[in-house]
Amino acid sequence: MRPAGETPRWWMPADWPAPAQVRAGITTRLGGGSRHPYRGFNLALHVGDDPSAVTANRVELRRGLNLPNDPCWLQQVHGKRVIEAAEGLAQPADGSHASDPGHVCAVLIADCVPLLLADRAGSQVAAIHAGWRGIAAGIIEAALAAMGAHPEHMLAWIGPCIGPDSYAVGADVRSACLQLNPESTDCFAPKGKDRWCADLKQLVRHQLQRQGVRAIHGSDLCVHDNPELFFSHRRDGQTGRMSALIWIDKDQE
Repeated sequence: MRPAGETPRWWMPADWPAPAQVRAGITTRLGGGSRHPYRGFNLALHVGDDPSAVTANRVELRRGLNLPNDPCWLQQVHGKRVIEAAEGLAQPADGSHASDPGHVCAVLIADCVPLLLADRAGSQVAAIHAGWRGIAAGIIEAALAAMGAHPEHMLAWIGPCIGPDSYAVGADVRSACLQLNPESTDCFAPKGKDRWCADLKQLVRHQLQRQGVRAIHGSDLCVHDNPELFFSHRRDGQTGRMSALIWIDKDQE
């Protein structure tokens, strides 16, 4: 049994100045009971892993973090829908928000950006799955609107995702993102004919700043370049998923 207060080996807390009652971070692949090619702490049921292994990992997640309830798992579809976190069947969405300490917002991640949001009062939180499609569709704007908070009162944490050196995309992806924000040209570096290295973290920063969010924090880690720590779909193809989670801890209020 893990001693009280000890951080689980698979947990990477968010490094940001959020209020004490806001708990947030991302899992790694360390530990867990999943086997190759999902080796480690896979939390996704939809990738082909043994469901019993994933269920055991999810039980360990809740126990290890002392979560108030099971996370609000989503059917992620690379869109812009952001729902209010609730228990029950997973809904098609790519983000959830909560003001109730009993609800845990969560997204599954392999390469896309895990974006966690909280207001400075620690009364509202959100978890967003931001791939290029979601970014181009306006999921960041949708999340801020769903929370109803003033952007200047918001804190953002951008978690580990695939870095630009490992994420080459076509001209169609660049065009879709620039259509949303023409000022994001610095997020794409040329890589051969009609190929571009896309900086997803910078795209997210641009959109947050455009909406008025200034307190932006995050990790510089690339999931593709750290195979012992993170899953990466682009690197491995069939593989597992980490989860980024955020919730309000009623015991810290």
